[in-house]
Amino acid sequence: MRLDDAWYSGNRACLAELYRSMHQRRDGRRRLWGQRSEQAPGRPDHRLHAPLAADIAATSADLLFSEPPTFTVDDTATQTRLDEVTEAGAVANTLLEAAEVAAALGGVFLRVTWDAELVRRPLLTAVHPDAALPEFRFGILTAVTFWHELSSDTATVWRHLERHEPGRILHALYQGSTDRLGVRVPLTEHPDVAQLADSLGPAGDAIETGVPLLTAAYVPNIRPNRRHRGSPYGRSDYQGQHDLFDALDEVWTSWLRDIRLARARLIVPDGYLRANGPGQGASFDDDREIWQTLSIPPTENGAGITLSQFAIRVAEHQQSAEAIVRQAVQGAGYSAQSFGLGDATAVTATEVTARERRSMITRDKKARYWGPLGDMLHVLLMLDRTLGFSTVRTDLRPHVQFGDAVSEDPQNVAQTLALLAQAEAASTDTKVRALHPDWSDEQVLAEVDRIRADTGSVVPDPIIGGLVPAEVPGDQPGAASRQAGRS
Repeated sequence: MRLDDAWYSGNRACLAELYRSMHQRRDGRRRLWGQRSEQAPGRPDHRLHAPLAADIAATSADLLFSEPPTFTVDDTATQTRLDEVTEAGAVANTLLEAAEVAAALGGVFLRVTWDAELVRRPLLTAVHPDAALPEFRFGILTAVTFWHELSSDTATVWRHLERHEPGRILHALYQGSTDRLGVRVPLTEHPDVAQLADSLGPAGDAIETGVPLLTAAYVPNIRPNRRHRGSPYGRSDYQGQHDLFDALDEVWTSWLRDIRLARARLIVPDGYLRANGPGQGASFDDDREIWQTLSIPPTENGAGITLSQFAIRVAEHQQSAEAIVRQAVQGAGYSAQSFGLGDATAVTATEVTARERRSMITRDKKARYWGPLGDMLHVLLMLDRTLGFSTVRTDLRPHVQFGDAVSEDPQNVAQTLALLAQAEAASTDTKVRALHPDWSDEQVLAEVDRIRADTGSVVPDPIIGGLVPAEVPGDQPGAASRQAGRS
């Protein structure tokens, strides 16, 4: 996870330190980031980092949750409360963060927590896997301990441990060092967690949730983990890609070096230099227009001014970089088109899906691993009632429906509907539902009535109210009334 996190963060100092330590242990190759800078002391490090790893993680999250998922439950009151909690808690944004972290580090933890003094609703949060110690049985999460370091003004490291078990959450505070957990001390010893002491039960270390389920879940990025076969941990998108990431940085560094070396330089003889005085050296004024006669034989080799400017191997570097990127994203399970490689002309959503078929397959596989999200939403509703925030039903598990990865082009949809209308092959109701697939039946019927009123196919009834079909010239008397009766 340290190696994946270093590439994901793009921190050059972390990459250099990590690879140098790997080289010293002789278990890592001497790559670009394992080399010490050959620059003189005080000179900048010209090694360049291309953030391909971060792009892969962001693309994975975008494919899953760029369109927010839909959460549904078979009860009107519960659905209303679920919508309130998920929208107010920005669950869609939390899922974007969680999916990006999962792609980089192999998985992510979802945690349900609450703070009654802050908000009157439970919260769904994401915890990074390098801050969790999970316990699995038959691949199922049975308990997990989250930890994080608290603020400190001294060399002492304070760590808060939060252990989730079915029905309860345990809290503990430890005083240690950078590489030692240390000794356990009361929660009141640090102001950041002192308020938790008032919420603990009789045992003095646990909070009873009143919910029989675990208030945390693990979502693997994708399985199996090729480095640790049989492990319940997910596989990072970077697994097996580190050498390609390093090679890409080496290509970009070489490209930038060519640009630096290709700066135009003038090579002049010593006789062209103007002395600046004792101890001040000599200089050449390239803006001077009039020069006095120099005592240099015109036939002497190198007597003139020479322009030095090297070529920049643009095509070679670009082709090498694109080839490495294609191989890396393909190894991660995505199409090159998802990263802007290939034809950039505007196409329909169907054509985009066809071109990015590999990315769509990876997206569908990853989406199936997000089943624990429905469990966490169920726990969220149960805690919402247990804590007294609502009185909704808790026997219903929400259903999660992922949004479309590729949104249909509005112009393409409009052309399709226009052709259907011209061929008289679809009713107004069908066309409205095609344009607004997320609308309810009431919204669709209301829109159909507005369209008919705007087109004059129906008119308001001054007697009984509502809308009735309009009289069409040439119709037999009473045709409209019979049509109204049928409708």
